Amino acid sequence: MPDLPPDFLLYIAAGFVAQLIDGALGMAYGVSASSLLMALGVPPAATSATVHAAECFTTGASAISHHAFGNVDRFLFRRLLIPAVIGAIIGAYLLSSIGDVLKPWVSGYLLIMGIVIIAKAFVQVPSRNVTTHLTPLGFFGALVDAMGGGGWGPIVASNLIVRGNNVRITVGSVNAVEFFVTLAASITFLLTIGLTHWSIIIALAIGGVIAAPFGAWAAKHIPHKPFMVVVGVLVVALSTRNLLKFLAVF
Repeated sequence: MPDLPPDFLLYIAAGFVAQLIDGALGMAYGVSASSLLMALGVPPAATSATVHAAECFTTGASAISHHAFGNVDRFLFRRLLIPAVIGAIIGAYLLSSIGDVLKPWVSGYLLIMGIVIIAKAFVQVPSRNVTTHLTPLGFFGALVDAMGGGGWGPIVASNLIVRGNNVRITVGSVNAVEFFVTLAASITFLLTIGLTHWSIIIALAIGGVIAAPFGAWAAKHIPHKPFMVVVGVLVVALSTRNLLKFLAVF
């Protein structure tokens, strides 16, 4: 057992909050946890490796919880799974050389998607089961997630919701696939740069596993329109922050 850092409880709390948001909204665990580690001085590659290792536990618990609450669509899960795993492996391998180049473009894309989600919350749009373009969506979402330490949920869940897919089913299915995304990325990191910061991984995992069933419950019971607004505002806020950071405004 590694020595526990003095802020071990802080990391547990961070893991709990990040997974609660991710389980309820289908996004933001990686972004939230990565932002904290980067702020504490952990290098980008180590940050992504640490967060994805912790997510192996939290996303596993989240996937089980969403399945128990009936939030997972098997067709959507199967269509996203294989391309997502391939994208995660490639993204983790290319992290050190390409990740920063894509960040502003992804942030701009997510900003637009967030605005569209908010607008759709106030417009009567018929729900439909999205069945097209799932392979490139899964691949790109996992690719960016592995390279940036987060992004799977904002990219994949946002796209599906904007296109009319049921919010609860989208969140549950995307969370279920995310377990395999994080597992593939973590194995790739382990084989390339190795895994350190085990005490942080353990703390994030503990907090996330505790929060997983609460997030899945929230995804099933939160009303549709407020849910979409919260998702959209979250995506806009995170994307705007990343763009401003890239432009060195703060």
